[in-house]
Amino acid sequence: MPQHIKKQYWFENWFDSPYYHLLYQHRDKQEARNFITKLIQLLQLPENSTLLDLACGKGRHSIHFAQNKLLVTGIDLSRQSIHYAQQFEKENLSFFMHDMRNPFRINYFDAVMNLFTSFGYFENENDNLKTLQSATASMKSGGVLVIDFMNAKKVIRQMKKSESKKIDDIHFHIKKHLECGFLIKQINFSHNKEEFCFNEKVKTLELPDFQNYFKQCGLVLSACYGDYQLNAFDEVNSDRLILIARKS
Repeated sequence: MPQHIKKQYWFENWFDSPYYHLLYQHRDKQEARNFITKLIQLLQLPENSTLLDLACGKGRHSIHFAQNKLLVTGIDLSRQSIHYAQQFEKENLSFFMHDMRNPFRINYFDAVMNLFTSFGYFENENDNLKTLQSATASMKSGGVLVIDFMNAKKVIRQMKKSESKKIDDIHFHIKKHLECGFLIKQINFSHNKEEFCFNEKVKTLELPDFQNYFKQCGLVLSACYGDYQLNAFDEVNSDRLILIARKS
């Protein structure tokens, strides 16, 4: 590929599409608020702690963190999402378009959050490591990193190879398969007489993979939870893989 041609990643197209937000509009906002409240209590983050919401999307998590009197910065690669989120900015809440593979404010944040499976998108394994290295660089010494990821083993075991959803008169046809260590989701639909096809591609990372990343980044895993109620992680039955790590 010529050097002057920038490769377009799947998430650059899909996350900037209005159809992405339409398809996932069912996400439980109350569950997210309860989870964030539990996290703040668990981590004992005092008022005015600095927090980075990594891959913040439209800012729904960032907003709730800010409501709990934290100093919150949300970053995301999606121009459309950041533009939307910026309408909610206030004294303790700001949003910036930024690639999470690159550091943002060195040694600045008390906590970094990466929530709702916003990791493992990159084809190049080094990019996953770069993301965590950059997150680590953004944190103060003793800072905490929280990663909320899917429990890959359970997702794979329960995976439906195909399903359809009708939302606002749009029929989304979704097919899933595994390929080279990635969960691939192909999303097809038509709207206004135009055919669309988007892909999602997430690496099926498991606990040992994250432990390896953390070791390379100088992070120490301090806790591991399996759901938004912060119950203990069980690799067979848990819905989520929620990791708490601290910068040494």
